[in-house]
Amino acid sequence: MDWYVPTTTPRALIWLQHGFARSAANVADLARHYADAGYLVFAPSIPSADPAGCTLQNVTGNTAFLAGIADLFDPRAAAGLGGALSTAAHAAGAPVPTIPQHWVFVGHSAGGEAVEYVAAQLLRRHHDLWPHLAGLVLLDPVASFVGDNTTRALADLDRTDLPILTVSGPPALCNNFGTGTAALQAGLHRPFVGVRLPAGDHTDAEGASSDMLGELLCGVPQSDDVATLQALTLGWTHDFVTGDHTAQLYPNGAAAGPAAAPGAVVLTGA
Repeated sequence: MDWYVPTTTPRALIWLQHGFARSAANVADLARHYADAGYLVFAPSIPSADPAGCTLQNVTGNTAFLAGIADLFDPRAAAGLGGALSTAAHAAGAPVPTIPQHWVFVGHSAGGEAVEYVAAQLLRRHHDLWPHLAGLVLLDPVASFVGDNTTRALADLDRTDLPILTVSGPPALCNNFGTGTAALQAGLHRPFVGVRLPAGDHTDAEGASSDMLGELLCGVPQSDDVATLQALTLGWTHDFVTGDHTAQLYPNGAAAGPAAAPGAVVLTGA
């Protein structure tokens, strides 16, 4: 698990989850942007294959594993996030920051489904922790081939007012032809659920921390799209945490997309 600690008192806690067959190193660029903006970030590396089901995507049945991740947010947990942060800080010879009261979950690709499912677990099983969750940001989310984690999670979350927004790319092989975005649009009854970048690549969320394999299979992130994704992601996070409504991050009228995302396609819910 990688931690990114801001130089000031953290504004909120960010769980930043990488995508299928990737690692925390591939979202390091976005994590650094978050830390530079004053957020405390943790980015775990989760395997994509494990016979015990400890996997990011629901390949062999990962619901119990994801439920366990939800348990980590409980400050009373013996092996929770607080202990992991303390261990990391001591290893780095740094003071241990206090975990903030506001949390935002950010998931790329299969990580999008993971943060949706864990959020729903907080809603179902951790009623005292649920108020700490300020919102979800999904980055070209992908629904698993196996099971119904995405649809089940969204059915639960749809009954809440939790902000959930996506920055998606066009349907393509690496995002399973847009299944995660389609599920979001079908499962949330809201007028605005995010944007699609018409020329975006699945690797845009990775930005400068993508690698040869990601770029070969899923496209080379373009600087304009990466900048737009990061502006929306950090901007929405700010609004989730503070309760602000930054006008340039949202549609202006029925068809006009956010000013911060020129040319983006507005995505509506059901």
